[in-house]
Amino acid sequence: MIKIRKIKTKVGVVVSDKMDKTVVVLVERLVLHSVYKRRVKKFSRFKVHDKDNFLHMGDRVEIKETRPLSKDKRWYISRIIERANS
Repeated sequence: MIKIRKIKTKVGVVVSDKMDKTVVVLVERLVLHSVYKRRVKKFSRFKVHDKDNFLHMGDRVEIKETRPLSKDKRWYISRIIERANS
């Protein structure tokens, strides 16, 4: 039996573009607090491959999971949702 793995996608905002061919994307999600049953914001930072150094801080992007590209990079840009106003 062949297992077909669904590719994970996330939407976030570029918070750093200082590295060469890499940007850091901040992804926000809401989780339910186990005791207080309130929704709490949780943040995750992903290093994402940006081959042409095309993205800048503030851009809203969709990222997809891929094979390991370096020690920390396992994501690439699938599309740009919104450009920053700068």
